Amino acid sequence: MPDIVELAIQAGNFNTLVKAVQAAGLVDTLKGPGPFTVFAPTDEAFAKLPKGTLDGLLQDPTKLRNILLYHVVPGKAMAAEVVKLKMVKTVQGQELKIDAARWHLHRHIKVNHADIMQQDIVASNGVCHAIDEVLIPK
Repeated sequence: MPDIVELAIQAGNFNTLVKAVQAAGLVDTLKGPGPFTVFAPTDEAFAKLPKGTLDGLLQDPTKLRNILLYHVVPGKAMAAEVVKLKMVKTVQGQELKIDAARWHLHRHIKVNHADIMQQDIVASNGVCHAIDEVLIPK
């Protein structure tokens, strides 16, 4: 079974995330034993950022690392567990708000303002949930 980084590469819709993880020096971390839960922005999520934002982040590994670690939560939280939470503390240190009010009707979960588009993408060292926005810490 692939680890989180290999899974992102194989999926084909996380190319920008993989590039960002490489630029931030987080490849070894996300290939580590974990387990991790990653709220993974798709390529389309990165494309929604204002023009020039991504290029600026790729030039600033410290800021990029801070933003990427805001998408990572320690432990392996499958969607069925995430929906029971109101907040989760990220590896970056701040919390993400979980809104699963529509879980029972549509299996819909929001993380801050982002929608989880695909749940429970299992890796050898955790799980990814594809989201439609890049989460920016305060």
